[in-house]
Amino acid sequence: MPADPMRRAGRAAAATLQAACAAVRPGLTTGTLDRLVRDHTRRQKGRCAQHGHRVGARRFPAHVCTSVNDVVCHGIPRDDVVLVDGDIVNIDVTTALGGGHGDTSRTVFVGRPSPEAAHVVQVAERALWLGIETVRPWRPLHDIGRVIEAFVRSQGCSVVTDYGGHGIGARMHQAPSVPHHDVPGGPPMVPGMCFTIEPMVCLGRAEVVHDADGWTVRTADGSLSAQFEHTLRVTEDGVEVLTRLRSGRR
Repeated sequence: MPADPMRRAGRAAAATLQAACAAVRPGLTTGTLDRLVRDHTRRQKGRCAQHGHRVGARRFPAHVCTSVNDVVCHGIPRDDVVLVDGDIVNIDVTTALGGGHGDTSRTVFVGRPSPEAAHVVQVAERALWLGIETVRPWRPLHDIGRVIEAFVRSQGCSVVTDYGGHGIGARMHQAPSVPHHDVPGGPPMVPGMCFTIEPMVCLGRAEVVHDADGWTVRTADGSLSAQFEHTLRVTEDGVEVLTRLRSGRR
């Protein structure tokens, strides 16, 4: 699809994520974060694409995913989930605006993190940027996962293989899938192609389990998990990060 709607949606998602991350503090509920994301998105004339998103017969009930500590992804915000000092929380924002979608997430510290929490967050952020640096036109898409997994393993962590990045454009989720682990081959990265990179890094093993709500995904061993995500566009000579703030902040 044309680049401008994706840029506009990406900037809006980045701004909303920044506002949500700035609000994080001990004592805040994830339900409060959900309302903040809802209201901030509306002020930008956007729509929270996750709200009501259907998988089979299930619809996601919130406006943002908030994944705390051992939650890998798709955590549902709730007023009885209170953030405490030492927690880590991933905030995953998807904004639909002007025909495009921007999808971005960040894991932030609540108060002072443990050394283990700091490590897994740092590894996840670095893994994302190594993946982004791999994006070049006509290079195999699956080179991204090879680079990410090699780095994550070198840091004593693991990367989730059950979930990955995805194509994005007029729809929030579309082809191609973007593995974050080493899978041979893959289609070429073509100029104009838009997709997300969003490695989910675990301090322990990569196996996951699902809560009874049908959405929340956790590490099977209870270890901490962190994630960072950007929406990207392949250009003629490299990559454009569509969900990076104009200031250049990651």
